[in-house]
Amino acid sequence: MDLSTSTQYTGLEVAIIGLSGRFPGAKDTDEFWHNLINGVESISSFSDEELLSEGIDQASLDNPDYVKAGSVLTDVEKFDAAFFGYTPREAEIIDPQHRLFLECAWQALENAGYNSQTYESPIGVFASSGMNNYLLNNLYGNRELLETSAIAANDKDHLSTLVSYKLNLTGPSITVQTTCSSSLVAVHLACQSLLSGDCEMALAGGVSIPLPQKTGYLYQQGGILSPDGHCRAFDAKAQGMVVGAGAGIVVLKRLENALADGDRIYAVIKGSAINNDGSLKVGYTAPSVEGQAKVIQAAQVMAEVAAETITYIEAHGTATALGDPIEIAALTQAFRTSTDQKQFCAIGSVKTNIGHLDTAAGITGLIKTALALKHQMLPPSLNFEQPHPKIDFVNSPFYVNTQLTEWKTSGTPRRAGVSSFGIGGTNAHVILEQAPDIATSETNRPSQLLLLSAKTNSALETMTANLAEYLQQHPNLNLADVAYTLQVGRRTHKHHRMLVCHDQAEAVVALQTLEPKQVLTHSQELTRPVTFLFPGQGSQYVNMAQELYQVEPTFQQEVDRCAQLLEPHLGLDLRTVLYPTEDLAVATQQLNQTYLTQPALFVIEYALAKLWMSWGIQPEAMIGHSIGEYVAACLAGVFSLEDALALVAARGRLMQQLPPGSMLAVPLPEKEIKPFLNSELSLATINTPSMCVVAGTIDAVASLHNHLTSQGIECRPLHTSHAFHSAMMEPILLTFTELVKGCRLNPPQIPYISNVSGTWITDIEATDPNYWAKHLRQTVRFAQGIEELLQESDRLFLEVGPGRTLSTFVLRHPSKKPEQITLASLRHPQDQQSDAAFLQNTLGQLWLAGVQIDWSGLYTDEHRQRLSLPTYPFERQRYWIEPQTSKLAPVKQDTALAVNIALTQQKLNWLLFVDESSASNQIIQFLQVTNQEVITVRVGEQFSKVGERSYTINPALSQDYDSLLQELQTLETIPQAVMQLWSLTPSVNMQLFANMQKLDFSSLLNLRLEQLQQIALRENQINSQVVDKVNSSYPRPNLATPYIAPSNELEQQIANVWQKVFGFEKIGIDDNFFDLGGDSLLAVQVTADLKKLLNKEIPVVSLYEGLTIRSLAEFLNSNENENPEEITIEIEEQQERINRRQQYQKRQRLNKEKREISLVDV
Repeated sequence: MDLSTSTQYTGLEVAIIGLSGRFPGAKDTDEFWHNLINGVESISSFSDEELLSEGIDQASLDNPDYVKAGSVLTDVEKFDAAFFGYTPREAEIIDPQHRLFLECAWQALENAGYNSQTYESPIGVFASSGMNNYLLNNLYGNRELLETSAIAANDKDHLSTLVSYKLNLTGPSITVQTTCSSSLVAVHLACQSLLSGDCEMALAGGVSIPLPQKTGYLYQQGGILSPDGHCRAFDAKAQGMVVGAGAGIVVLKRLENALADGDRIYAVIKGSAINNDGSLKVGYTAPSVEGQAKVIQAAQVMAEVAAETITYIEAHGTATALGDPIEIAALTQAFRTSTDQKQFCAIGSVKTNIGHLDTAAGITGLIKTALALKHQMLPPSLNFEQPHPKIDFVNSPFYVNTQLTEWKTSGTPRRAGVSSFGIGGTNAHVILEQAPDIATSETNRPSQLLLLSAKTNSALETMTANLAEYLQQHPNLNLADVAYTLQVGRRTHKHHRMLVCHDQAEAVVALQTLEPKQVLTHSQELTRPVTFLFPGQGSQYVNMAQELYQVEPTFQQEVDRCAQLLEPHLGLDLRTVLYPTEDLAVATQQLNQTYLTQPALFVIEYALAKLWMSWGIQPEAMIGHSIGEYVAACLAGVFSLEDALALVAARGRLMQQLPPGSMLAVPLPEKEIKPFLNSELSLATINTPSMCVVAGTIDAVASLHNHLTSQGIECRPLHTSHAFHSAMMEPILLTFTELVKGCRLNPPQIPYISNVSGTWITDIEATDPNYWAKHLRQTVRFAQGIEELLQESDRLFLEVGPGRTLSTFVLRHPSKKPEQITLASLRHPQDQQSDAAFLQNTLGQLWLAGVQIDWSGLYTDEHRQRLSLPTYPFERQRYWIEPQTSKLAPVKQDTALAVNIALTQQKLNWLLFVDESSASNQIIQFLQVTNQEVITVRVGEQFSKVGERSYTINPALSQDYDSLLQELQTLETIPQAVMQLWSLTPSVNMQLFANMQKLDFSSLLNLRLEQLQQIALRENQINSQVVDKVNSSYPRPNLATPYIAPSNELEQQIANVWQKVFGFEKIGIDDNFFDLGGDSLLAVQVTADLKKLLNKEIPVVSLYEGLTIRSLAEFLNSNENENPEEITIEIEEQQERINRRQQYQKRQRLNKEKREISLVDV
């Protein structure tokens, strides 16, 4: 649609092309809309038991003014950390508002049908969030957490830029804070950024999660909170609101661009405005009639719409005694400047459904209204019975919409206004209009390729089930648009799934049953080089690729072009032979004539190659078989297309004029065939190391066939008219050489294999006319060429021509590895299936194998529409740090000394009898990071000092205790606290500690044996409380390296720090820092913690020198005596080197896992 010629549009419109959100009672916008139209009030009432468990005291609950209600968002403690590349520890620290907004941003882009990784234009982010109560309530009590690098990005200032970083968005990234109006102001700023050209797409929205969620509030008369837990906007009983939690994001694009790009449009933003009340009001927090009226009028002026054409207002609607009358007065004042009509415009407030979402309130109202425009229905505004006495609805343009109503229109597009007003006076108003009708595009393709990709196999299964359910519930979708959206609008991850289907019903069944012949699944993160294989004579058949000629414009255009260029050389239109309309037998006979066979093969292979290349499949290398090498040479630029076609036609014509000959396929290697060769028999081709073809005179070949058969060697005569690549070709060599001399030959621009040498073609060979004469006569060393290509272990072979002859040769080659893939482009002539479906299946398998596809090239001649399909199924886990005061129960007087010290964090000398359990490691870790002095004793064969503060003893030997005691006295490190953890290991009996009494060990430590045993017996309590202090740990991720435990004290110390920083319960000494999720910020934190623990200067560069615990320990040991000043200089000098190494590690990580491919070779 050309907006410049449309009277309906000004050219300043912005389209809402995607949206996402999570709201009380709704996990997504679909469920949100369902709740709205059904009048669901998603405000929860809490029992006393629930509130007591959240720490609310009984006295508050007994207060009659305490309202036990709230608007709760479920699962705010959960997050898919791995999906976004966060470590468990980082995920625990990040503000839940940031986490939720990041997930919504991803979902919004997918809802719009866009992949930010492949979208080339700038995408902006305009975002707002509420107060970080998680930081205040949950983190501030933990000094250690506040010192981590992740805490720096936890402030609301970083909300938008973190989204830009994680999603690779390069447009403006602005965090907006205007209290309650923040998210609608963000929408306005995003529109301005789009119209000014700062970005081509923008995300705008907000999030608010007040914590704790399950808590009531104390009602105060005249305040802003409701006395009964209900929001009664505009009602006579309205006395306040309920605070809620939620998030919402819209994806915006200029309307003209959205229409051109085939975007799904929910609604159109006709205009928007923001302003501030200034001081024209009774107080800073009070609303202003003048300020609100002016912003509404300004938005209408920008939108160039008359007030009487606006038939719905999504109001700010807080249900306060002051706010509601002022809002209606301001709206009336704004509308009365252009109309005196009464009660023509419905009004409502989403706050009656879910409460006031603070910074997310405005975006929530906008999403509600956009959905109403999309569905052409007006949802009811709840809890309205009688109008507020200070609101005169009867004489205003407005009425409260209390029932689900069809949104009717009288000749003008449906239009609405959305208001949001912030404490402090920043007002925002947006004018929306229904989306324009968009004509659906037809497709010529009889089948469609559906793709699914996820980071984990379990997510892939969920994604598959979600798509099947969605397609089943929406049977009238355009399947071509479904395929297009999945191809261009989703990011490719490790786990892939594909299927080709002809209609939606078939797709649903296939997705539900996962029929292995139709639905292919594969997992890998590898980018593969593609090699084109061009077959030679003998693979042709009438109607090869006929359906592609009918449905693929690029293929058709190339065939047509070649046929027109060939007609003067052949004396006929080759298309009449390829695709006959009448006698198939006559056409088959014609096509088998050499002078037509070779041009026909060239044309089909060349057109197929150009089709593949238009889809982004660029060959890294090529190899042809006989005439197939001419296609490779032409694509490489050796010949122009015109010269290549002229030579191919002349070559076939010259061969056709020669006496007939025969060819025989012999299952013997070259060495064993040579004795049979003579002046009448030549070695024509070596297809595999054990399969060759002999060519020669008819009688000589027949004689050889009889002889070999008598020896038990099964040979196969080939259906051919001439003895190609034999001595019988020699009469035409000079003539052909002269013809080649008349062409311009250029060095190849794409590498390909020579049939003559069996290795890479050289510039000299490719540009030498004599080479092409040799190529006509000499042996086709195809097997040797494949041997050369198979040196690349990840290579994918794509046969570009009819059948799968060359693919079979590759599969039979003894050097082929299982991970090397072969695929065919066209069906075998005996296969009764669609050419288009076969090609799409191959395209899907290329994608499965890791080949980069240019999906836009697939739709060059179509105008497809993006659809709103199910978005990524995040696999959320609980990442949450409880407030310390609520999680740590009061310590009883008889609790072991160790627990008391651990909780009071006094600095003491500790003697720990430890085993290898995770509980022991966690306690050691906790004590070390809280600056405790720790001496560890493990079970061994005898007393031994194994580290600076680490020993082994044999519990059964009293002299070992003696030696330990003497050692401690010598070092003047008499323990002030003892913890016995050997009880965790069944093989160590507590009775062995009786030996300690004999040595008066307990008196030395000023502890009774009973106390020591009590510590051991109460270890579970100690462990649980200490774990709460150092935060929970998460299972070690699935890494390529096996777990190897630390073998010495330094490795264990480093491992403890890494485990604390990353949040994993155990990390092996060979686990890679980046594979665990490390980055530059975590590197700084790790080295800082190690410096604190080891009391030595540790440069950040040391971590990059040793990316594992083992190598880092070796680095620290080897640099133990290094001058700290030299280390500091080294840090400064090598900062650039660190950055380069980071980038290298990221690239290495992408190519790290090269697993065996389980695709069907065809």
